[in-house]
Amino acid sequence: MREKQRQFEVIESRQMDHLGVFHEVARALTQTLELEEILLIIMQKMAQFFGPERWSMLMVDEEAQQLNYVIAVGENSESLKGLHVPMGEGVAGWVASTGNPLVVPDVSLDIQWHAFSRAHPELKIRSIACIPIRSGEKTLGVIQLLNTKLDLESEYSISFLRILCDYAAIAIQNARSVKLIHELTITDDCTGLFNARHLYALLDEQIELAATIPETRFSLLFVDLDHFKEVNDTHGHLIGSRLLAEVGGLMRRTLGPANSCFRYGGDEFVALLPGLEKQAAIDATVKLWEQLRKARFLTGQGLFLALAGSFGLATFPEDGASVPAIIRAADTMMYEAKTTRDNISVAGLGLLTGAKPAIPSGKTSTMLAGDLEARSR
Repeated sequence: MREKQRQFEVIESRQMDHLGVFHEVARALTQTLELEEILLIIMQKMAQFFGPERWSMLMVDEEAQQLNYVIAVGENSESLKGLHVPMGEGVAGWVASTGNPLVVPDVSLDIQWHAFSRAHPELKIRSIACIPIRSGEKTLGVIQLLNTKLDLESEYSISFLRILCDYAAIAIQNARSVKLIHELTITDDCTGLFNARHLYALLDEQIELAATIPETRFSLLFVDLDHFKEVNDTHGHLIGSRLLAEVGGLMRRTLGPANSCFRYGGDEFVALLPGLEKQAAIDATVKLWEQLRKARFLTGQGLFLALAGSFGLATFPEDGASVPAIIRAADTMMYEAKTTRDNISVAGLGLLTGAKPAIPSGKTSTMLAGDLEARSR
């Protein structure tokens, strides 16, 4: 009788400990939206109760069809960082692809996983507990514990593990929702580019960076599409919106991921070119100007529309040392370019081609920059 009472007391004590863990994790979910912080708390609690020799969390990358290690602790954990596991391969890959938990208290008694253990002696696997992190019908990741000290045959232990995985799923979904909401608030619906609100936020960041790193430089490019109203008048606003989206895509591809592109309003676009001083920014601008003139738009609709634009370029800090000043400088240059259209105007240098409507096709951007230097002397 006394022995049975002692067992009940041990079970009750463990249950109270588990309730304390659930309370702590739930509190973390309500107090922070930092995914890494919450996942680390969950994994630490798992390690505290299960005492595994090695434990890890892997997240599913649906596009690449693989799992990426996000947390790894224990022997050889450093070597796991940055590694990927193809879906369906190994313990984690099998659990992620099937969506089924895998609990093997003793791999020597399981034919399949005993063979896997022998094929990978460096892992020194004696027991496996790998549980999927799921939301609805989708597997978001897996949590893997190897060689735990806790009895894996206990249904109570596995239930505890599953509940913590559910908390992890909530944390991941919350983080993704916050990320989506943030993206929606800074993205233009029509083009998929950033919006003007985000432009001002990034410009503030660049100015703040310059306050701590005086050598900070960036350039700002304004682009206004020439005669865009005629497209709307001729083909309708739906075609006009599709055209704006294609122009946004061309800007992103041409300027590359190091630079940010924005729809400023109407048919006006902006590009923020971090780290680019005037010469490099001129080269990037001429390249975009050339690609815009060369491209044919809405070919999928059988229209093959040609476009040109008026480009205004300014560089921080010489053309403007504050957000309003640098925007005003680039915007002013764009309106100067509109006097001839299909042209580029650079703060401090003026129009690249004077009154001519186009740059001679045989010239490279480097040659144009040389012309500018000659004109400025």
